[in-house]
Amino acid sequence: MSHEKNSRRMMEGVHEAHDGMKILPRKKFKKPLSDKLDIQEIAQGVKSGSRLYLGKAITLLESSNPEHKQNGQELLNQLLPDTGNSLRLGITGVPGAGKSTFIETFGEMLTSLGHRVAVLAIDPSSSLTGGSILGDKTRMEQLARNPKAFIRPSPTAGTLGGVHKKTRETMLLCEAAGYDIILVETVGVGQSETLVRGMVDMFLLLVLTGAGDELQGMKKGILELADAIVVHKADGENARLAKKTVAEYKQMLHFLQPATESWTTKPIAASSIDSTGIPDVWEMIQEFETTVKDSGYWKKRRQEQTKDWFRSMITDELHSRFFDDASRRELVKVLEKQVLDDELTVAQAIVRLFE
Repeated sequence: MSHEKNSRRMMEGVHEAHDGMKILPRKKFKKPLSDKLDIQEIAQGVKSGSRLYLGKAITLLESSNPEHKQNGQELLNQLLPDTGNSLRLGITGVPGAGKSTFIETFGEMLTSLGHRVAVLAIDPSSSLTGGSILGDKTRMEQLARNPKAFIRPSPTAGTLGGVHKKTRETMLLCEAAGYDIILVETVGVGQSETLVRGMVDMFLLLVLTGAGDELQGMKKGILELADAIVVHKADGENARLAKKTVAEYKQMLHFLQPATESWTTKPIAASSIDSTGIPDVWEMIQEFETTVKDSGYWKKRRQEQTKDWFRSMITDELHSRFFDDASRRELVKVLEKQVLDDELTVAQAIVRLFE
């Protein structure tokens, strides 16, 4: 009984999150999405940097409830003036490259320099598993406890496009909350690398020593997406081999089109175990930002990415509205069977579908 009293007393006495931001008493969140006042309250909470409010804002945007969706877009609209000021970094890697370890070490270094870091995952398989299959917070326990960091697993959405939309919106919310560095991590395989490349400023590829062997198992075209190649786990006996691997990648990159105008893709060795090369990776990223901003391509790419997002949303919405109609779904099944039975050509079936 005394344990229950102590717990209650502790909860009543907590007025701040461990990131130092004020938290409203629990009772005020019983109906957090019910009216405009609450939306404004959440917006103010996000802008104050509260991770509690940020989490609630993201949940609101990820909701499938129509009213929540509408409120979420109103919230995002209020926060738009406070977005766009972060450095957006995409991070992918070959299997076993140690992405999580790198992100945690890199994130800890950035927060020690005064930055606020948000880590978002894109996992296309999450719609099947019901969540990020690797459990992001479990993999980055130290960073998850850091008051200057925020980690969000991949949203569960029925389509890759749905994951894309929700991650883009979450990124904007994190920017409004004052996170000046957004790390977007690919989880799983498939189209996620291309998807992430389309929403970030710079894309890092983590590889292991032995470039020739790595290329055997690397998805075709992934090198062309990268702005920097980090030869990871470059410590101990691997340190010498890592230097050789960096030299091999330098040779290979001569024959590839750079992923970003005005920038030459560079390989670099680093270790998250002893932090060797991690500051050098950050220095390279800063050089990239300065170079690309000075060239004018930074702003151009951001605008192109927003335009692509807008157009993909049109496609998603048309698809959604089309298949919302039950009779149309049935007609699709009938026509599909007729096409498979060679009773109609595909073109004829499409004409009938839209008659």
